[in-house]
Amino acid sequence: MARDMSPVLKKCRSLGLEPSYLGIDKKSKRTFARAGKKVSEYGMQLREKQKAKFIYGVLEKPFRNNFEKAKKLKYGTTGENMLILLELRLDNIIFRMGYGRTRTEARQIVDHKHVLVNGKCVNIPSYQVKPGDVISIKEKVKSMQRYKDILEVTGGRAVPSWLEADHENMTGTVKEIPTREQIDVPVNEVLIVELYSK
Repeated sequence: MARDMSPVLKKCRSLGLEPSYLGIDKKSKRTFARAGKKVSEYGMQLREKQKAKFIYGVLEKPFRNNFEKAKKLKYGTTGENMLILLELRLDNIIFRMGYGRTRTEARQIVDHKHVLVNGKCVNIPSYQVKPGDVISIKEKVKSMQRYKDILEVTGGRAVPSWLEADHENMTGTVKEIPTREQIDVPVNEVLIVELYSK
């Protein structure tokens, strides 16, 4: 499986991104050397795309596939639809519910077959979750120290209003499809659409 192994804080710095959006509470004290330079229109579009890919941990091909899928949807704008599709990925839902400290950890939890969707084991991080789906952590792994540590860190994190999470039983429900206002990622999706429409 291909993965982006570049240093996280370095990448956050170069994209002008707060590490908190990735679930990381570290701060980088360094400033980025190119901070004051003028960026071309293409450069701005590319940066927004790289930002979205980095936040959701998606590589170019699946990201492009999501864009193509978003174009075909009948409701909303292409950019908003693309962010909604990224939000409804199983690894992102696990992260949003607080069962993974970062999206990378959430992806690993899904990979290790710890997650049930409507009672069935799903180990595909990009699995598209639908409203009404019940997501839970497998009974036999709930008592692991790993999950106690995770909930200690994520317990104070707010669960988005379009999700419902029960930390006692480690289950959650997708109540509805999120709107753009409910997605708190600092990405200008219009620029990504412009980039792919060239």
